[in-house]
Amino acid sequence: MPTVPILMPQLGESIAEATIVRLHVAVGDTVRADQEVIEVETNKAVMGVTTLCNGTVSDIRAKEGVSYSVGTLLGLLDVTEDEIARTGVETLEAIEEKRNTPTQTGSSPTQEANLHFALDDDAYEESPAVVPSVKGLPVPTGTMGAHYISPRMRARMDDLGLREADISAIAGTGHGGRVTVEDLERFLDYLEAWPSTHASPMRLAVADAMRRSWTRPLATVGLPVRLDRTLDHRRAQEPKPGLTLYLLRAFALALTEHPATAGYLIGEKVVHPRSFDIGVAVQVEDGVVVPVVRAVDQKPLRELIAEYDDLVDRARRRRLTEADGKGGIATVTNFGTFGLTTGTPIPLPNETLILGIGAGVKKPVWSTQVETFLPATEADLVLTFDHRVVDGGGAGVLLNRVATLLQTPEAL
Repeated sequence: MPTVPILMPQLGESIAEATIVRLHVAVGDTVRADQEVIEVETNKAVMGVTTLCNGTVSDIRAKEGVSYSVGTLLGLLDVTEDEIARTGVETLEAIEEKRNTPTQTGSSPTQEANLHFALDDDAYEESPAVVPSVKGLPVPTGTMGAHYISPRMRARMDDLGLREADISAIAGTGHGGRVTVEDLERFLDYLEAWPSTHASPMRLAVADAMRRSWTRPLATVGLPVRLDRTLDHRRAQEPKPGLTLYLLRAFALALTEHPATAGYLIGEKVVHPRSFDIGVAVQVEDGVVVPVVRAVDQKPLRELIAEYDDLVDRARRRRLTEADGKGGIATVTNFGTFGLTTGTPIPLPNETLILGIGAGVKKPVWSTQVETFLPATEADLVLTFDHRVVDGGGAGVLLNRVATLLQTPEAL
């Protein structure tokens, strides 16, 4: 009976690997075409691996919790000749024959490499897991090392997949406090006794993004904003927009008036936004995802509710597509939902700005009309920015404009 492979699919143009979350089938199970048989997790979403045709599962090689490259053989299906003829799907035998045929001009080296890895049982048995692109270490505090890293030390760090931030807590014994390879090896031996866990793909993706973001000179400004009018307006709406959506809309309108603040520095050019697409930070298990709401400046608040709610819901379920997270020029984050009153959020590496808001707090505020203190709900509004592109004055003007727009929620 012909055999059809279940391969790790290409889940997005920038995704090279995925981790097995759950196996939905076992050997001997009958499956239908397009049935989800394996659930996988990338650094952006949870997705399903589906079958190409009807058949019976004859082998499952994937293991839960292990990461595999695109094109890796995850399992096998026994399929009838009639099903092969009906669907036109390639059998394992046909793929092996194609692999053994000399490469023709114009063939794809990437596809050939994936095919080889997928069908090479020895390679599968020896190294089924993909080495993470970012590795972190738990480190004690109170020690410091020199900034210079020798070529030998750099080579050893590359072997281990370490970055400079990972060794920042090592006290160097070399000249001028330089961290040597011997210092690193002693440190790694010391950490062997520490409890540790494997970082999830999401955690590694967040770590990588924050490391890249922190290579820039970032600064944060903030001011208190009155939320009473916004909250009153929200209570009168049905369905009720989230506070973050008000902030998103006010941010977009303010950016249309000051588009230079959303520029991105590339060499000697500042690239300006062609569309005011703004991301929303959504907390998920072990990380944060940022779906992007498109053309926020062109849609009134009431028209954004359904789109926003759908994006946030799919983000929390890790069901976003790759396109859902692309193209944002800035991000909004509501850390007040965790009871935090202030913070210094960090923008994504491809963005210059991130706007955050803290939890609303009842405070006595002086009223010039009645000349007495009245209770009001205030929250800290903070803006972190790339200081190469925006100065404190420009950031302050933008932040004040957002605060002003929040005082007229009916105009949003």
